[in-house]
Amino acid sequence: MLKFWRKGAQCLALLGACLGVPADAGAAADPAKVLHLSFEAADDGFNVVKTGNLYSIWLMESVFESLLAYDYLARPAKLMPATAEAMPEVSADGKTYVFHLKKGIMFTPDAAFKGQPRELVASDYAYAIKRHLDPKSRSIQAGAFAGKIAGLDEMAAEAGKTGRFDYDKAIAGLETPDKYTLRIRLNAADQTLLYHLASPVSGAVAREVIELYGEDVGRHPVGTGAYMLKQYVPQSKIVLEANPAYRGFIWDFKSSGDPGDDKLIRTMRGKHMPQIGRVEINIIEEDQARWLAFDSGQLDFEQLSDPAAPKVLDRGKLKPEFLAKGISLYRYAEPGTNRTFFNFRDPLVGGFTPEKIALRRAIAMSFDFRVEIAQVRFGQAIKAQSLVPPGVAGFDPSYRNSIVYDPVLANQLLDHFGYRKGLDGFRTLPDGKPLTLKIHSAPKARDQAIMEIWKKSLDKIGLRAQFPVSGFADNLKAAYRCELMMWGLGGTAGIPDGSDFYESFYGPNSEQGNMGCYRSPKFDDAYEKARLLPDGPERQKLYTTMERQMEADTAVVLGLWRLRNWLIQPWVQGYKKHPILYGDWMYLDIEKH
Repeated sequence: MLKFWRKGAQCLALLGACLGVPADAGAAADPAKVLHLSFEAADDGFNVVKTGNLYSIWLMESVFESLLAYDYLARPAKLMPATAEAMPEVSADGKTYVFHLKKGIMFTPDAAFKGQPRELVASDYAYAIKRHLDPKSRSIQAGAFAGKIAGLDEMAAEAGKTGRFDYDKAIAGLETPDKYTLRIRLNAADQTLLYHLASPVSGAVAREVIELYGEDVGRHPVGTGAYMLKQYVPQSKIVLEANPAYRGFIWDFKSSGDPGDDKLIRTMRGKHMPQIGRVEINIIEEDQARWLAFDSGQLDFEQLSDPAAPKVLDRGKLKPEFLAKGISLYRYAEPGTNRTFFNFRDPLVGGFTPEKIALRRAIAMSFDFRVEIAQVRFGQAIKAQSLVPPGVAGFDPSYRNSIVYDPVLANQLLDHFGYRKGLDGFRTLPDGKPLTLKIHSAPKARDQAIMEIWKKSLDKIGLRAQFPVSGFADNLKAAYRCELMMWGLGGTAGIPDGSDFYESFYGPNSEQGNMGCYRSPKFDDAYEKARLLPDGPERQKLYTTMERQMEADTAVVLGLWRLRNWLIQPWVQGYKKHPILYGDWMYLDIEKH
């Protein structure tokens, strides 16, 4: 979620054809136009307070609508109105925002509405935001709003004492003076607020739906967006259909100067959107199977798996045989960072005593990322130097991580802190007790290859390890509860701002997005100060403080920055990968000849 909004901004180059301006487009979606694609891992439902799973967010972007959205073509990312009539009115001190909603936006029919049409109103957004601070929700997305909205934290604290969160109680930070007006008052100016209001994190949900389905609401997403859930087979298949009541819009985006924009615009300009009537998603975990499905025309676009890259690419460009098929390539540096976190509650690897920090540091220094880049990623990645990746506000291109690959020094470190080797060549804890690491992974060939690198790396420093295997969604749920000793996963920017990455290590977010339950007073102090500042030198110094503190504590094994290669079939029109937005089906068309 990325950089600055401007007071009084218009629809950011869309002029009279802003996203969401009624265009009688609901009827434009053609049921015969079916988009076929795959996810490489399963979602974990569509309850936004319970998931940060990319695949869940991907779907929720199409079902739930936020006040704001992203301009589809603009680079860097720019915001524009979605259900709001215009960009918000902002007070001179940057602490008060007033949104006016478009009238006549309807939720898709559901049993929760008892047969009555249900219009989107301002209180739906106030309710959606409050849900994240309800202690019973234990929202992993709470960091988007915690400490920011006047009166909301106090409301949450009271609920913590009484056991009841009073959603009907008026607070200064979330006011609805009329049916279509939402006034948000902040404790202090916050440059990231508008990005969070363009995310499914704040997507409108109907209170009736949440209360009817309770814990099962993740299987019943009911929104006002361009698509609605038609079929859901967990771990296997998801089908979306165009929402016939969606108001639609005219495709009239403007180029931001990128090569290829002009051709895309000529193809799409003037179309009533959405055009695609049905989206069918299959969960295909194995890289080779996804590639074969795309190569045979069964998938309409696909993120090229790293093992297939040598077959398809030559120095970052498509080989002639694929160009001859009309396939196109969209290649970009993903605004995300892979890392392996340590569980600071774990009795083996957690804690802040010198010997525990030494153990984590040795583990981090043992892993040879050069092997992963060459043998697993096939050159489609580079070693990360910071948690904040390129393309995100707060990235420092001059920053260099202090933890480097050095198994010799790692061995010396373990020797110095009393991790002695037994006759079998493996080390024990300083007190002589057994030492066995557990590094969790998913049942995929790529993960198995990475675990092999881990095993060889740890063998070199005399550390025994086990490698439990579970599905991605299951691992994610356990990680949210801080139950995994170690687990490696990627984190992709949800907003175009570095705060999105650091909040996952903020102490109060333990079990609410902070998967390692890492708590450092120095890190937390810098985070709390940084979140009040705009992007700039002062905030950058605090970001550097956080990075160095994480390195001092060895909170993670920092991994890779990935290069992504999206392959698009010739019949898909309008495709351009957005750095933040994933649910882009409403901007596309299919024309098979």
